[in-house]
Amino acid sequence: MDLLHIKRVYKTYAGHKALHNVSIHVEKQRIFGLLGPNGAGKTTLIRIINQITAPDSGELFFENEKLSPKHISQIGYLPEERGLYKKMKVGEQALYLAQLKGMNKGEASCKLKEWFKKFEINDWWDKKVEELSKGMAQKVQFITTVLHEPKLLILDEPFSGFDPINTNLIKKEILELRENGSTIIFSTHNMESVEEICDDIALINKSKKILEGNVNEIKTACKSNLFEIVFIGNMIAFTNALWTGFELIESKQNKERTIVKVKANNPSEMNDLIRAIINDVKIISVNEITPSMNDIFIQKVSEFEPKEVLEEEENE
Repeated sequence: MDLLHIKRVYKTYAGHKALHNVSIHVEKQRIFGLLGPNGAGKTTLIRIINQITAPDSGELFFENEKLSPKHISQIGYLPEERGLYKKMKVGEQALYLAQLKGMNKGEASCKLKEWFKKFEINDWWDKKVEELSKGMAQKVQFITTVLHEPKLLILDEPFSGFDPINTNLIKKEILELRENGSTIIFSTHNMESVEEICDDIALINKSKKILEGNVNEIKTACKSNLFEIVFIGNMIAFTNALWTGFELIESKQNKERTIVKVKANNPSEMNDLIRAIINDVKIISVNEITPSMNDIFIQKVSEFEPKEVLEEEENE
């Protein structure tokens, strides 16, 4: 079931097309990656979901109800550009932001103390925000974003500025939030993080959605019949075993081992290749190469651009 349904949204700023016919389904209790190059339209879409701005046309539904101001309290938003008041004390500001989300002071204070302890920043409660490092400030803002337990969390580059240890800490918390019932929209340029934590993604480029779906299903659909074979033995014997159904893409030596990449016209014929070489070389491993999300991102964006040019030429 969808927590958020974005239906045929258009948005233009001073003649610039920011979003063009964008429809997206964000299912409940999932981590949804919102991806795209800089200027693709992601920030505009996030602003529309947060009701900071409105679409020119199209509709948004939150739990099957038309999105309205009453839903704002059920959304937590961590923007890429952080915004804390530098002269305020950390605890004082965290309490203030929690109360803006409808929490009473006592409840907010109790939960904040728990989060500060979990993130090991108890000693910073009475410090001024300007004394915090960038990473410390981001920990505070992450806490204030999730504190009121919103149904939908929108996290824009949540790992920016974190060292690897704190990045893993935030990843762990995001996964726990999902397990506890939260739905998360995760916007990032870090495709490795997308592979690690996202269930589903949508890719936007030049105002249009060009890809949407389950991460594993997308990776499977984008496979290109490439295999990596590691063996010990004569490279010439291996090459002689290749026939019309296979193409040698690359090979390299690693000590006594040879690592080759082979493209198959039909993956089912891989067993035939193995049978042909088994008497001449010692096979260590055979693995199908699945493209990374980074590869898919680059491929899909690159494929989309020529089509855009063609469409513009046809419309002139």
